[in-house]
Amino acid sequence: MLRVTLRSVRAHAVRFALSILAVALGVAFVAGTFALRTMLADTFHGIVDGQAPADAYVRGDEPLAGGSQTGGALTLGEQRVPVPLALADEVADVDGVRAALPDLAGQVVLVGADGTAVQSTQAPSLGVAFHATDPTLDLREGRAPDADDEVAIESATLASSGLAVGDTTRLVASGEVRDVTVVGEVDAGGPLAGATLVYLPVDVATAAFAPEGVVPSVAVHAADGVDEDTLAERVAAALDDAPGAEVLTGDTMREQLRADIDQTLGFITSFLLIFAVVSLFVGGFLISNTFAMAVRQRVREFALLRAVGASPAQVFGVVVGQAAVVGLVGSAIGVAGGVGLVSGLRVVFAQVGMDLVGDVPVETTSVVTCLVLGTVVSAVAAAVPARRAALVAPVEAMRGEVTVPERSLHVRGVAGGLVVALGVAAVAYAALRPDATGAELLLGAGAVVVLAGVLVVAPSLARAVLRVLALPFVHALPPLGRLAQGNVVRNPHRTASTAGALVIGMALVGAVSVIAATGQASLVRVVESATNADLVLRGATNAVPAGAVDDVTALPEVGRADATAFAFGGMSPRPGAVPGPDDGAFLVGLAPGVLGGSLVVEVLAGDVDALDDTHAVVNERIAGEGWEVGDELTVSTAAGERTLEVAAVVSTPVMSGSVVVTQDVLDELAPGPAQTTDTVFVDAADGVAPAELRDAVTAAVSPYVVVSVQDRDEFVDQMAAQVDQLLVILYALLGLSLVIAVLGIVNTLALSVIERTREIGLLRAVGLGRLQLAGVVTVESVLTAVFGTVVGLAVGVGLGSTLPSVYADEGLDRLSVPWSGLAVMVGLALVVGVLAAVWPGARAARLRVLDAIATPD
Repeated sequence: MLRVTLRSVRAHAVRFALSILAVALGVAFVAGTFALRTMLADTFHGIVDGQAPADAYVRGDEPLAGGSQTGGALTLGEQRVPVPLALADEVADVDGVRAALPDLAGQVVLVGADGTAVQSTQAPSLGVAFHATDPTLDLREGRAPDADDEVAIESATLASSGLAVGDTTRLVASGEVRDVTVVGEVDAGGPLAGATLVYLPVDVATAAFAPEGVVPSVAVHAADGVDEDTLAERVAAALDDAPGAEVLTGDTMREQLRADIDQTLGFITSFLLIFAVVSLFVGGFLISNTFAMAVRQRVREFALLRAVGASPAQVFGVVVGQAAVVGLVGSAIGVAGGVGLVSGLRVVFAQVGMDLVGDVPVETTSVVTCLVLGTVVSAVAAAVPARRAALVAPVEAMRGEVTVPERSLHVRGVAGGLVVALGVAAVAYAALRPDATGAELLLGAGAVVVLAGVLVVAPSLARAVLRVLALPFVHALPPLGRLAQGNVVRNPHRTASTAGALVIGMALVGAVSVIAATGQASLVRVVESATNADLVLRGATNAVPAGAVDDVTALPEVGRADATAFAFGGMSPRPGAVPGPDDGAFLVGLAPGVLGGSLVVEVLAGDVDALDDTHAVVNERIAGEGWEVGDELTVSTAAGERTLEVAAVVSTPVMSGSVVVTQDVLDELAPGPAQTTDTVFVDAADGVAPAELRDAVTAAVSPYVVVSVQDRDEFVDQMAAQVDQLLVILYALLGLSLVIAVLGIVNTLALSVIERTREIGLLRAVGLGRLQLAGVVTVESVLTAVFGTVVGLAVGVGLGSTLPSVYADEGLDRLSVPWSGLAVMVGLALVVGVLAAVWPGARAARLRVLDAIATPD
């Protein structure tokens, strides 16, 4: 039977070509995801090895409350209480220590040769202390920076900036603009994934990044002949009387950082694999449809197998075996395609400044997984057609008469309707009871059940819906429209199966579109209602330099400039409790009068005007039901902690996870670089026109390069554009499933032409022209594409519309359905239908009339 299976695949290779392509596309996505994750892991592991090369590290022995970021270079993983800067000198005197280097790093902005900030996507731009004793630094050209106005630049950063050793430029550090001279080029010793790295003199970096005399860690390098364990033991012994510090080997530190990276990449991999699985699932519809039609067309072949002694199980094995071969071949092509996909992505990443290290990996485990996955999906998809082939009686099969009882359609419709009703009930319960335990899980499960039920009931829907959709063609293109209508309605199972792939893809597109539109509308409402400032200042690096705030505040055209500075710290989980590592919150420092002024909030209890150095304002989203005005609240950071009294509880989605304190309290808890100013709200002085205010503010912030000046409408548009960027990514990931769905239509039409060869010949014989025949095939394709699109969008929009009820507290509180975008999708379906019909239509038109008529039924 194996020989029969392989011979059948060879004999019908063209018939299975699009199925192979569908499997190849889906598996390419899976293989590419595995390869991309490996390359990203290797790249970031290389960054860890390059940026954490020391033999031992000294760091805080306790986790930082709230898991706060400390602003140092190594900010992955659990953050620790910082250690005194003076420990570096103490450690340097330990026997066997070659160098003890404190972690002095923080955010800076380098101005390139073209006068703009040097940035690479979202990679950080860091200023780092140049330690002359650092054995890992390689000064390629020039010399080390010594004076306050000198810097050295990492090689890749120097190339992307357009600068050269000896050039002068500007650097924004600690909120100040400095004129600096590039005196050296440094090799950092490893990949940086596009990060901008500027080296500063040690005293300049200390003043900028460790003003309080504490650092995240101290890197310790061993002298020749001293191993890591011995070095760590000696340093630990020397620091016995230094409370709050622990010593770990370099390998241990790097292992922890790699584990944190792998955890993050695991999330990315899972996210991408979801779309890959969707693509394979959609491909399963194409495979199932292909084999279902192949079984109908090869009934005599299977009858002969039964007649010569093949059992139903053997016939079943032949069909499933053919599908397995299709899956195996497609998977092999897909693995190669995945390697090519990642190679292309590597070039794209390189263009935006992120170089992936090493060759594209082809790991045995990944290859085997992809081959097995593609083969199993194909075999499972062909199981139902294979069962039909195995159970058809030989005599009936030899007559070529394989009928599907009408009763099965009714039974399927009832079953599908019940499944849809069950899913709708689950979704409705989650929407009506969003606070119920497991509401989110129930919503997701209900959505999956609804989609599955729609796929089951689709054949019952097909006849009624397609008759309606075909009416314009029936009236506009007689008799072509009626012929096409009859063809798609005659076999609703096939039509529904063909359109099923589009139903899935369009359901996801519809849901994503509604979520994005709702997110935009909710975000716009939040931004519009949260501020009434004339201008808003934002930083391209998500930070506005302190100097820019001071310069804008000093302008005579400015009546008021309210900066919102924040730091991440710990917050009491309940009144009177001490915050732990998991009790994180944003601590926002505001001047008196900002709440209720530039920032509009809904006061639920208390008085926001009572905010002072002993009181705080808490957002209801982190306050919960346990907090009341007058409760004792403890907030903490690396610099210390303060116990404050709750002055008010407010509702505002702008600062959803925040505790508002005065700027003085924030300065105490997060001095200097530990806090970030992300937005400044500016109001004009009396009598100053908006244009005059904007010109003055723009001129004041221009030296800082990265600060943008926006009016209220532009600010709203920028926030909405962030949702658009995410939407483009999601559409691109869903695009593969839609491509496979289109291949399904092409495949079904092509096989349908083969199945209806004699019918086509008779139509040609009674006067139907070649173009008319191609037109019939085109209308069939359009009707199938529109049917799948309309049903899919209806399901997706319906499910997406329930999300505001469940996630209102997360900011999705204004439902918006993008009708114009959905109309474009339907129009696109018309185009897709026409394009999908080109090859099958041409093939049908080229059939010779006499040969077609002579073809047996």
